[in-house]
Amino acid sequence: MNSALGLSLVIFFLLGVPIAVAIGLASVIGIEMQGRLPLLLVAQRMFTGIDSFPLMAIPLFILAGNLMSAGGISHHLVELAKSIVGGIQGGLACSCVLTCMMFASVSGSSVATTFAIGAILIPAMVKHGYPKPMAASIQASSAELGVLIPPSIPLILYGVSTDTSIGKLFVAGLGPGLLVAISLIILVLVLCRVRGIGMMDGEDRTSIGNAAWAALPALLVPFAILGGIYSGIFTPTEASAVAVGAALIVGMGIYGELKFSQLPEILKQTVISTSAIMIIIAAASLFSFLITRSGLPNEIAAWFKDVFESRIAFLLVVNLMLLIVGMFIETSAAILVLAPILTPIAIAYGVDPVHFGLIIVVNLALGMITPPLGVNLFAACAVARLPVEKIIPQLLWFVLTVFGALMIITYVPAISLWPVEMILGN
Repeated sequence: MNSALGLSLVIFFLLGVPIAVAIGLASVIGIEMQGRLPLLLVAQRMFTGIDSFPLMAIPLFILAGNLMSAGGISHHLVELAKSIVGGIQGGLACSCVLTCMMFASVSGSSVATTFAIGAILIPAMVKHGYPKPMAASIQASSAELGVLIPPSIPLILYGVSTDTSIGKLFVAGLGPGLLVAISLIILVLVLCRVRGIGMMDGEDRTSIGNAAWAALPALLVPFAILGGIYSGIFTPTEASAVAVGAALIVGMGIYGELKFSQLPEILKQTVISTSAIMIIIAAASLFSFLITRSGLPNEIAAWFKDVFESRIAFLLVVNLMLLIVGMFIETSAAILVLAPILTPIAIAYGVDPVHFGLIIVVNLALGMITPPLGVNLFAACAVARLPVEKIIPQLLWFVLTVFGALMIITYVPAISLWPVEMILGN
């Protein structure tokens, strides 16, 4: 059954079959080849896969991100970031990184971050003399903070698929998220200094006091959400409902930029995005059940133990494999299929499952900005109205920078685990 599952899945991917359909069909073929399992199992396992309380956070965080984008929150966060770092050479590029980090603390989605922030900052950077490919590269790579800074939809998927505490994953994401953000800021400052770009970034920015006052309601949203999670007032799933309520209050009641007439379209886009993810989750749940039942994880674990004696070698191989996977397979599907297989192996090597979750997510986040299927890459190019091939030479520096941060995250577990010990005490 393992060979039927794997071979059929690869064939369907190569034929361009949609990911959810490919995973589902491969599972059905595996069941038929096995011969002893009823097809009724397909419906049962797919329903069981999405019958999970933590998964309720996904549609609500997507809705919160859409509401905040339409409600002017992204605009005020951009102005605040510009007022803080916009006065230095390359400050506008740094503003992009900082704003993405702040917006990510609410939206949980890198694609939503790309469109919400990129629509404002890519034209602004181009206006201040940044080459359009460079501006799009900065936005695409910064937006991946949306899956690192909590709340994060990929971290929720990892937690559900491996039975790992989502609260711990959210806290653990702070260190890697900050490391990637700092790395990107250093890179853009160096590039701007070397290329003589961003000399006039201080133009059109407001004072820090005025920008902070205007952005205060927007800032209260992530503080309320993350503060509530870390203090134990509510769970990550409950926090998603709080995020929606806060987005409505700030967007409609305080800024007044979110109109009631916009809600049907926002809800429609939320349903479309949620449906795509949930179908993948349902199909991947069936696939993972069959893989586990076949004993493949134990076979792979034994193979790794025979070939790679040290944890260092194991993590290096896993990183290289996930980098390749992230280039060709959508992040949600990759997590749901691979995490249940790889996590028990990592635990056998003495790797903390929370730390390993961050390794997987950072790896696959890197795949979001690499061709041929990098969703952030295409989103940034769509905002910049730029062909993908034009951005790739500029993007190389950002990919290498994030990869360097990934290696540090991989081999320095304290970056992920120390915040968990400090905040949660375990």
